[in-house]
Amino acid sequence: MTTQPTSQQQARSGSGPAGPATGASAGPGANDPAEVLRRQAAGLVRDLRELADPEGLKAKVDPVGFGGALGEAARSLAGRPGAVLRAGFGLGVDSARAVAAAATRAVGGTTTGPAALPAQDKRYGDPAWENNAWYYLARQQHALLADRFTELAAAAEVSPAARRKLDWLVGQTIEALAPPNSAVTNPAWPKKIVETGGLNVVRGARNMLRDVVQNRGMPRQVTPGRFVVGKDLAVTPGHVVYRNRLIELIQYEPQTETVHEIPLLMSPPWINKYYIMDLAPGKSLVEWAVQHGHTVFMISYRNPDSALADVTMSDYLREGPVAALEAVRAITGRDRVNVAGLCLGGALSAATVAWLEATGEQCVNSLTLMNTLLDYTGPGQLGVFTDEQTVDRLERTMRKDGYLPASSMKTTFDLLRATDLVWNYAVNDWLLGEDPKPFDMLSWNADSTRMPAAMQTEYLRTLYLENQFAEGKLELAGERLDLAGVRPDSYVVTAESDHIAPWRSVYKGAARIGGTVRFVLSNSGHIAGVVNPPSPKSRHWFGESDELPASADDWRDDAGERKASWWEDWTPWIAERAGDEVPAPARVGSEEYPPLEPAPGRYVLSG
Repeated sequence: MTTQPTSQQQARSGSGPAGPATGASAGPGANDPAEVLRRQAAGLVRDLRELADPEGLKAKVDPVGFGGALGEAARSLAGRPGAVLRAGFGLGVDSARAVAAAATRAVGGTTTGPAALPAQDKRYGDPAWENNAWYYLARQQHALLADRFTELAAAAEVSPAARRKLDWLVGQTIEALAPPNSAVTNPAWPKKIVETGGLNVVRGARNMLRDVVQNRGMPRQVTPGRFVVGKDLAVTPGHVVYRNRLIELIQYEPQTETVHEIPLLMSPPWINKYYIMDLAPGKSLVEWAVQHGHTVFMISYRNPDSALADVTMSDYLREGPVAALEAVRAITGRDRVNVAGLCLGGALSAATVAWLEATGEQCVNSLTLMNTLLDYTGPGQLGVFTDEQTVDRLERTMRKDGYLPASSMKTTFDLLRATDLVWNYAVNDWLLGEDPKPFDMLSWNADSTRMPAAMQTEYLRTLYLENQFAEGKLELAGERLDLAGVRPDSYVVTAESDHIAPWRSVYKGAARIGGTVRFVLSNSGHIAGVVNPPSPKSRHWFGESDELPASADDWRDDAGERKASWWEDWTPWIAERAGDEVPAPARVGSEEYPPLEPAPGRYVLSG
């Protein structure tokens, strides 16, 4: 099969165009002061031109187009003054009732306010939220305000794209105004002042200033250096056995005397770094697979810079999974390989299988997809950021550097779960003056990556905007791809609380796959649904047959439930498709693909 146009010798040695590049090529005179000044001046001129262009200004000031959505809503509500007056009058009346209820509580009463307060919200576990009149009133008023915001947003007649943005903005506003996020309406704050003698105020101010300067104004989720890649994270023993300009391929050392004859290639997303699949001992899918007798390989993507601005999805396919499959087959001497892909890495894995089918070079024996969207008609909250106008503006912003900054990707994903990933840490770090508790999963989350401009635009347009893969219109590396062409047995697992790849949308894509599909629904969310080692809290749902009903809800109604991790369901499934057991290899790599350096390699460490 065809891979990248560089020689294997260059790729393995790290020399030549396939070798590891940690930055854009310096070029002659790169460090000359005059050359540096010239580049800075050119950048300034480019920025001024962008700002002079109305569309360029919009792309910088409002890249997601929230202003347009708010404008649509304002114009609609201006034509419906009755809805506005009703909301305002209702808020006034209910607020008065809430004040009266709080007043009775101040003198020992138990009067209930007009707002229905959710019982299951860990932020309100302190008894003061019920027993103290001030905090009870704050919670009541916030709930009333949230109801009126939601009512007004629903009354506005706007376009579908504006509706997604408006509803998301209303949700973000409601979360930002929640009483626990303010010092004057959070009972934990004065308690902490008494406990620390006021030191929490000093520490909180210090933390806030640090985050404004160092973290783009977002509260820190982890303490840098608490978890070290290669020491605490990504520690399953192995070696890099192949490298090109986009990937390193890691082969893990066997931990059993015998292994299944068909190797397993893991394909992670390149939006984040690979080691979410090899997080830490006891939490590593890689470790689990190795300990269950699989010869495991992992793709580790390079963190791209300006030098890779023009890299496309076709490049990622050829130089990613296709190149990795060629190396895995050569190293193991096996014609067939099992593939397991996560999120965007799963979408590329499915595209690779379809591409190999189209070229007549199929070598994938089975396909495992974890939290992977293949049909993008229901993208969930990410639909807020993936309409035509937003993609156009994003394309403009990426022209300067040739990539989407890692901080942009991380902020977007954090805001999708703002209560847990933003405001929780604003309270902990800024109000209470605490350092964030060590959490390996969030340490990985903070280790985000850039996205090449050409690839990012192509990915959003062809998949999110045009849904080309599901509709059989996607063309990569000279071939038209169709999900119906994905014929190997497939195991598709998704998570019930996934906010990035909603499980019903994952189901729609799985139903389009051409081969036999085992569909499994796990508990938890997008990441914890993958880092899912056996525990008393684990459970999953599975179909009684591999025939998928037309509706995801029909499947759920008929699904069986098992109180176990999906890892335990996948283990016998993948074993049945991994061939006989043979003696474990005495070494990693081969003469043609010798070990280059120990795992986790150098690409995962590049900033």
